[in-house]
Amino acid sequence: MYNSITKEKGRVDWLTVAMYLLFIVAGWLNIYAASYDLENAVSLFDLSGRAGMQLIWMGTSLAIAFLIMKIDAGFFDTFAILFYAIGIALLLLTLAVAPNIKGSHSWLVMGPVRVQPAEFMKFIIALMLAKVMSTHGFKLMETKNLLLVSAIILVPTLIVIFQAETGTALVYLSFVIMLYREGLPGGFIFTGLAMIVYFVLGIKFSEEELGIFSRGEVYTIVVIIVFTAGMVWSYVKRMNVLLYILGIPAVIFLVSFIVSLFDWIEVDYGISAIVSLGLIVVYLLFLSLRYWRRIYLLMAVFAIGSFAFLESAEYVFEDVLQHHQRMRIKVTLGMEEDLLGSGYHIGQSKIAIGSGAFTGKGYLNGTQTKLKYVPEQDTDFIFCTIGEEQGFVGSSLVLILFLIFIWRLIFLAERQRTTFGRVYGYAVVSIFVFHLIVNIGMVLGLTPVIGIPLPFFSYGGSSLWGFTILLFIFLRIDKSSQRA
Repeated sequence: MYNSITKEKGRVDWLTVAMYLLFIVAGWLNIYAASYDLENAVSLFDLSGRAGMQLIWMGTSLAIAFLIMKIDAGFFDTFAILFYAIGIALLLLTLAVAPNIKGSHSWLVMGPVRVQPAEFMKFIIALMLAKVMSTHGFKLMETKNLLLVSAIILVPTLIVIFQAETGTALVYLSFVIMLYREGLPGGFIFTGLAMIVYFVLGIKFSEEELGIFSRGEVYTIVVIIVFTAGMVWSYVKRMNVLLYILGIPAVIFLVSFIVSLFDWIEVDYGISAIVSLGLIVVYLLFLSLRYWRRIYLLMAVFAIGSFAFLESAEYVFEDVLQHHQRMRIKVTLGMEEDLLGSGYHIGQSKIAIGSGAFTGKGYLNGTQTKLKYVPEQDTDFIFCTIGEEQGFVGSSLVLILFLIFIWRLIFLAERQRTTFGRVYGYAVVSIFVFHLIVNIGMVLGLTPVIGIPLPFFSYGGSSLWGFTILLFIFLRIDKSSQRA
């Protein structure tokens, strides 16, 4: 039988442990503030209140953390595949039997206890990736390995999407940060960011036509051309090629503008845009054949793929996304206000944070949160309570502490002596970075409302357990690597 308990000595990173304890205590206090009832106030320790229940989750989380630190680090490597298989099975079971809770089928209900398996898949996927990528001779950019890693991430992502838990599914995609550290070319990251730009431009300006295309499509085609030119300069550094790629659309659009000055001629800027892009693609294909260089072919594929993505974005937006998801995106992009509907969360969130001003209203003195104007104020929108009661000073302090925490995790990941430890460490970093950026951006109205918690602060047992396990497995691996 595998000996999972060890007396191995090593150095625990007490700075990270101290920050973890600070975060969960601060989260507990803010959950109490967010759920505080002016008429029927209960104490911090009353189990009938949210803060009392969170105290139970905190206690069990500390017990889990203690147990993890007593397990041999090799246990996680040995059983990573088994954990992944069990995790996928639980996700499928959840999809089949979970009740509809706020539009999502992601919770297993066992009497008074509700568990969300998708939260635990974060550390399970991280372990599986670390297991696969630490095998002897593994090279990420080999086709079979890249497909395997992609499948490990995408299979649970798709299952969680079918559970209507889009926010958690997007968290899994944050592992691309770790993959970049392990050798994924920057072009993949750039392509992902470019797709976000295409989607935003194409949707935001989709309601006004410029000929055969909308204004958003024309703008996006121009951006595709600029991005393609940037790739030429980055990878080839040939000024004449760059001038051709920028000059072709410049001449076409200039001629179109001049012709449009004649009232009796109607100019279609959509045709001008697509002709420009088409000529650039043909030019790149010509260069790839003339110089027999693959890079020109890849750039042409990038341009074609970008246009294909642009054309599919509208279909996804209109026919795949649900109505409330479309409205949240429109509100974020400023296309709709809908202050009483999809924009209500963001509107009230901004009011609460803004009302905190520089130093805040003081603990338990927030009016927006006490009067329950902010929905989900003790879970996904917990940062509103911090902003209203502690103001800019308190909010900034929380963000600074999180930045120090993430910096420390990066430091620990870099000092690992094994690929398994380093990969897992950067996977942990990826998840915390994504949660922090999206959650804070969500409550400030900078990103759509997708419903993901603020680590250690938001109310919930599954969330706190998931983050605790994720972090302390890494601390256990780090302790093993630093043993005397």
